[in-house]
Amino acid sequence: MPSSVVTTELAARLKVLPPYLFVRIDTLKKAMIAKGIDVIDFGIGDPDTATPGAVVEACAAAAHDPANHKYPSNWGMPAFREAAAMWMRDHYGVTCDPAKEILSLLGTKEAIGHIPLAFVNPEDVVLITDPGYPVYRSATALAGATPYFIPLREANGFLPDYGTVPSDVARRARLMYINYPNNPTAAVADKAFFERTVEFARANDIIVVHDAAYLEIAYDGYTPQSFLAVEGAMEVGVEFHSLSKTFNMAGWRTGWAAGNADVLAGLAKVKSNLDSGMFQAVQLASVEALSGRLASWHAELIALYTKRRDILCDGLNAVGWKVAKPRASFYVWARVPEGMTSDQTATELLEHGGVVVIPGTGYGENGEGYIRMSITLDAARIEEGVRRIREVVKRWQGT
Repeated sequence: MPSSVVTTELAARLKVLPPYLFVRIDTLKKAMIAKGIDVIDFGIGDPDTATPGAVVEACAAAAHDPANHKYPSNWGMPAFREAAAMWMRDHYGVTCDPAKEILSLLGTKEAIGHIPLAFVNPEDVVLITDPGYPVYRSATALAGATPYFIPLREANGFLPDYGTVPSDVARRARLMYINYPNNPTAAVADKAFFERTVEFARANDIIVVHDAAYLEIAYDGYTPQSFLAVEGAMEVGVEFHSLSKTFNMAGWRTGWAAGNADVLAGLAKVKSNLDSGMFQAVQLASVEALSGRLASWHAELIALYTKRRDILCDGLNAVGWKVAKPRASFYVWARVPEGMTSDQTATELLEHGGVVVIPGTGYGENGEGYIRMSITLDAARIEEGVRRIREVVKRWQGT
């Protein structure tokens, strides 16, 4: 008998979506594993070490309290919003009213997906950097809007040049996603860039959404800046913060949005119709994470990532594959060998080295010529991965 007696054809809005990048990569990886191949995965950026014990204990204690078993506030508990506001003040010098300028999120991915539903109509344009996190494009498609891709070029430090956006496109644009430190390029942004962003947004009446998921993953004394720290930013946009990378809480689905109160109110209205808020035990665990008591734990995490970054980058450079060490994020964005495409490079590494990397084209057409590698695996595996890559490189070189 057929598996269904009703029409199950997908809606048109889903048909325009490409396969989610990491699902395709995972399928390829599983196929190699099924062949008995030991695969080293430099693909998805999923923190591989544990959430701090104090955070887990805070969640466990809160989970035993029946008061936390009810539906939570969609905006978030006052304690959570106050902790997030304090973090914004202490880490970025940004003052937020926790009652109006902080909104709890079930991780930043859901907010990235939901915010176009609050402000974008089908005739509108959404500006998206390319290469960029695939969900920016998916969210735009699901809202029925038109994406306009702003290229990120290496020559421009992988920062968008707003002067390249046609004036008619800028006038139709309602929303713009930016993301620094950047995924996938690992590029960072300075104050001058954020000032240009505010100026561009004001001139064209565009809401800025800054995806700040990697703001706390930085090396060698470098401190990334919050977009909201720039004068005028609170008037034009919001910033999404995640605990996934900062505190190894990817599976907990916790984060917050900060910034313009009217924009947050619009996002909150969408969320109130689509989710029922964050489990209060997770919120109280997040309060513990944001308390400031985990500073030494976080310093150890950065030291761990620094070691891994150096093993990977130094190893690749030693075999003649020149890559720059990232100043932030946990990604290495590497130009592929001359004469090869991103897909060819990724396929060769997988088939001949059992090494998974992500082709840059998975993040947009301007990712051609690059691959992305994550350092969220232990040092020994990175060393083995570098050894295997060295053998593939020798094969390319005919040596």
